[in-house]
Amino acid sequence: MSALQGQRVLLGVSGGIAAYKSADLVRRLREAGAEVRVVMTAGAAHFITATTLQALSGHPVRESLWDAAAEAAMGHIELARWATRVLVAPATADLLARLAQGRADDLLTTLCLATEAPITVAPAMNRLMWAHAATQANLALLRQRGVAVSGPDSGGQACGETGEGRMREPADLVAELAAALLPPRLAGRRVLVSAGPTFEDLDPVRFLGNRSSGRMGFALAAAAARAGAEVTLIAGPVKLATPAGLRRIDVRSAAEMHAAVLAELPGQDVYVGAAAIADYRPAAVAERKIKKSEATIQLSLERTADVLAEVAAHPARPRCVLGFAAETDELAGYALGKLASKKPDAIAANRVGLPGSGFDSEENALTLYWNGGERVFPSTSKAQLAQQLIDWIADWLERA
Repeated sequence: MSALQGQRVLLGVSGGIAAYKSADLVRRLREAGAEVRVVMTAGAAHFITATTLQALSGHPVRESLWDAAAEAAMGHIELARWATRVLVAPATADLLARLAQGRADDLLTTLCLATEAPITVAPAMNRLMWAHAATQANLALLRQRGVAVSGPDSGGQACGETGEGRMREPADLVAELAAALLPPRLAGRRVLVSAGPTFEDLDPVRFLGNRSSGRMGFALAAAAARAGAEVTLIAGPVKLATPAGLRRIDVRSAAEMHAAVLAELPGQDVYVGAAAIADYRPAAVAERKIKKSEATIQLSLERTADVLAEVAAHPARPRCVLGFAAETDELAGYALGKLASKKPDAIAANRVGLPGSGFDSEENALTLYWNGGERVFPSTSKAQLAQQLIDWIADWLERA
């Protein structure tokens, strides 16, 4: 059962292009068991209709302080008291500024002043607006007052630019809200996570790599941090923003990943090996670009270090070692073989090469194998799947 079961979530939608995500956000909140009511700013109505959000939430959408029928009974106070959580998504730069100033010039800002419920904002704006000193000062002030800030993510934006400012995806927001309601099960624990691909250079121009996006490992690191752990994330070359509340170390090659993991291993309670580390690397790296000449060429490759096996056998072995197996076929056989040969505590096996799952996808499904047991995790967002895996790790540590 989700921690959001029975929660009353007041969703505030302000006027940015990311308002289109609010429809999916309402749906996912309700699927998690929450009751949802929506308040829109005047600007939000230019991007999404109240009719859509009413149909998805099952409640009339409020848009104005000057709704005579609602305000006859002090409707804004009633809504403020009704909510057990307030989520503003998207939260534009203007909305954040008005919240920081304590303004009450529309229904949404008035509700935020009048409620005792915890407030979370999910910023969404152009990268330059996000980086502006005024926006950062407003966020710092809101954080001091206890407002939680979720995101933003980095990536392509509606304006055509790329950078920080994208609203967190609805699945990630729902996972964060749910996690905030749970006790910090990993408080006092230290968790080391490896994530993303490695790139093995052929020459100054080319490399051997793989399709890993790093999303699963980053989601696991974020979930562990939300659960109260001290998290170190060792990331291969990915284009992902660093989750809040953790330390990040960037590496490129399998050798760098190997060295960084072993250097950080002492004192860790948990190691999660979610990185797709190259099994082979070029035996020699050309100093100059390899020119196109012959019809075919041969590459000599050599094995890289087996990081998971070394961690499992290390004198500083953490109490829980979780590995990953990305397979295109014979999922159970290969995963159980790795469990027996590498000797982690568990292997999370997922099938890759299928649309909508594994590499480059925002969703995943996997089966977890350990000595004497297995558990199937059906397809869901990587954020929600990460939360389920962190709960399993917490259970393991409590039994160990």
